[in-house]
Amino acid sequence: QVQLVESGGGLVQPGGSLRLSCAASGIIFRYNYMGWYRQAPGKQRELVARITIGGATIYADSVKGRFTISRDNAKSTMSLQMNSLNADDTAVYYCNTVPSNNNYWGQGTQVTVSS
Repeated sequence: QVQLVESGGGLVQPGGSLRLSCAASGIIFRYNYMGWYRQAPGKQRELVARITIGGATIYADSVKGRFTISRDNAKSTMSLQMNSLNADDTAVYYCNTVPSNNNYWGQGTQVTVSS
């Protein structure tokens, strides 16, 4: 059974930073493109960062230069370092494969950017 467990969210002030983590089990992590997705209230879920098996990265324009995705294939984990956060980054953040698999969505981790 595949499990993707996100952690690291919280409340942060504008301009602050957070680091999200994703722990994967039940899949051959190293064979999958992985990504961080987010869903803000009233909006569709969007892919904000993706990382290939070899570590190449692609970011949505809205987070480029502020977010950094990384992975550790040996530990089946993935991270998202988020800097210079603003209110538009408020959302529930999820990890999943790219393209996403509907059977893999976890609970996500809430990120709230507010003063």
